[in-house]
Amino acid sequence: MADYGAITMPPSDRALSRKTAIVGIGETDYGADYQAERTRAEGWVPPTEETLLTTAFERALADSGLKREDIDGITTSFTYGGPPADEVAKMLGVKARFAQANGNIMAGPLPVACAAIAEGKADTIAMLFAVASRSAGRLFGGMTHSTGGTPDPDEENRTPSSYYYYHPWGWSSQAAHWALIFGHYQWKYGVGEEDLFHVARQVREHAMAQPNAVMRKELTLEAYMGSRYITRPLHLFDICIVNDGAVCLIVRRADLARDLAHTPVDVAGWGHAKVKKNKMHVMVREQLRPQLQEASAQALAMAGVSLAEVQHFEGYDASSFHLINQVEGIGFTEPGTGLAFCRDGQMTVGGRIPTNTSGGNLSQAYMQGWSQVAEAVRQLRGEAGQYQVPGAQVSMTNLAQTDQTHPIVFVRGDR
Repeated sequence: MADYGAITMPPSDRALSRKTAIVGIGETDYGADYQAERTRAEGWVPPTEETLLTTAFERALADSGLKREDIDGITTSFTYGGPPADEVAKMLGVKARFAQANGNIMAGPLPVACAAIAEGKADTIAMLFAVASRSAGRLFGGMTHSTGGTPDPDEENRTPSSYYYYHPWGWSSQAAHWALIFGHYQWKYGVGEEDLFHVARQVREHAMAQPNAVMRKELTLEAYMGSRYITRPLHLFDICIVNDGAVCLIVRRADLARDLAHTPVDVAGWGHAKVKKNKMHVMVREQLRPQLQEASAQALAMAGVSLAEVQHFEGYDASSFHLINQVEGIGFTEPGTGLAFCRDGQMTVGGRIPTNTSGGNLSQAYMQGWSQVAEAVRQLRGEAGQYQVPGAQVSMTNLAQTDQTHPIVFVRGDR
């Protein structure tokens, strides 16, 4: 089990598989809001979490075809504070018999909501995530960035100031970890920075087909190599964007999800594994592979499908190389082959595993894994546009932090 304050993620129990389905999705205008913040034209008003989540909720409700009174549960996920869940329910005009703050990143919230429905606490839950980091000018690194977090009691010889940030060595953000991991990978497999370009380019090509994406300009090798370093050897385009936005997922009891506007997308399985000790060794030399293998095996077993049956993947590409960690670690390609795998077209439609088909965190929007669940839903509905995976029946998402990983398996439901 994974603990998120008072929220505990349920175990990978086959009895919970396919008991719930996602029946509605809503997202805000990532690209338009990003440009508005950059321009700051006269009269521009910065968005708040409340205004963003209201937009996402109304769009998800319309997408589902449900009525407001059909929603009897609310969960809220904010990166920085936010109003209590019961206040959000009142603000949205929802009479919720279940209202709960539910983590923030897509590492536990969906399984928790699924378990709540299975336990009879609600029939239909609107799950809301919102963040307004860009408009607020929040920083994600550097000497002014607070490490935050609570020391991890499971970590041997932990640094008392933070659970994975180490300021004395200049590590004030996760980007420093990924840079060290990629540096070791370069040494081990003989690859260069120009090889990593193919990941950023592929994800950008997917985003270019999405009117809602933040980054839609073609990315060339010259532009990539000419961009500034964020943390050497990672360039600007290797790191996720910072934008405002919100996502709403409407999750319903599976037996009530069959006669709605869209084909339901069943939540079939989930898993979780984390590094317990020797964290630096596991992150850098093993690239989190043991945890990725363990957690994905849990999720697949719960779902009753094999890895070979997974047709689409949405990985947490907070950095380009972190995505390769996941593609290799889960087993879509062998260790050391991920960059060539991407270069050769195996991570887009027509390849082995179309990945981050709406542009991911690198180019579409940084919604901490939530927008990638929305893309999995579109793929399984057959609504993903230019990069639709033909006949998609099984999709996997994965939220990988530096020291743990949380995969979820989705299957196309019955009408």
